[in-house]
Amino acid sequence: MGTQNPSAPPRAHVRVAGNKHPNRTHRTGGLQHDNTRHTTRFVVIGNHLAQHPELSLLAIGLGTHLQSLPKGAPADIKTLAARFPEGATRIAAALRELEAHGYLRRERVRTSSGRIVTRTISCNQPAAVRQRTEQPCRENTPSAPRKKPARKALPAVPRPAYSGPGLLQAATDLLADLRRHDSRLLLSADDTAHLAPGVAAWLEREVTPAAVRRALTADLPPEGLRRPAALLAHRLASQLPPPAPFRARTTAPPSVRHPLRNCDGCDRAFRAPTPTTHCRDCRTDLQEAA
Repeated sequence: MGTQNPSAPPRAHVRVAGNKHPNRTHRTGGLQHDNTRHTTRFVVIGNHLAQHPELSLLAIGLGTHLQSLPKGAPADIKTLAARFPEGATRIAAALRELEAHGYLRRERVRTSSGRIVTRTISCNQPAAVRQRTEQPCRENTPSAPRKKPARKALPAVPRPAYSGPGLLQAATDLLADLRRHDSRLLLSADDTAHLAPGVAAWLEREVTPAAVRRALTADLPPEGLRRPAALLAHRLASQLPPPAPFRARTTAPPSVRHPLRNCDGCDRAFRAPTPTTHCRDCRTDLQEAA
């Protein structure tokens, strides 16, 4: 009854947390580093490989060796077994460890000569590779059709007071003829239909087609026209001349209609002013007799 259990710990173990853990304190007997910065012939190895919790020491060392090799260097089991003393069996097992954790990929590809070879691919960050493969491929994912930005509407143009088909046709012909005077003023059908009422308003105000053409084509910017229809619409609105001056219509004096009367000489009816008593023929005979 009084015998103590020799296997029982003398006191209960208390979990050491925080910065009081022995691995977190600086001890003089622990690992020390005497580092010199590498400038040539070095490779960067992530701690996720160098301190991997599941890989064996041989796999960690072999993964580090593979990442240090240049592109195209042989990395098959036979070459590695000739380089290290561990032997082909242990090296093959270490390669399988690296392959299982994503640090290594082996693919069989066909060369241009038709020969099938094994290609070894060393991955320095398997997590990044997994993240890329989990994302959907952009080439296979149908992208939503890109909407074209809405084209800015042209400035408003003046309208004629009375637009007949002949006036609009003359305005359309004038706009279509502008490209003969300046090749930059090649207008689309929609732009021409928008500008035609503005030109018709000018023509309605008794502006000659030559004057309209001169107002639209003069002093164009030398650096080019990004949208010629917008410039023409602005000129049609900002330089619109005033209406033509009013002209009173000249009317002829009303004709006087004399009453009918009978000739005193031949009794024929005729129209003449009041003092006249003979028709034209009788007046001629009287003048000859005299």
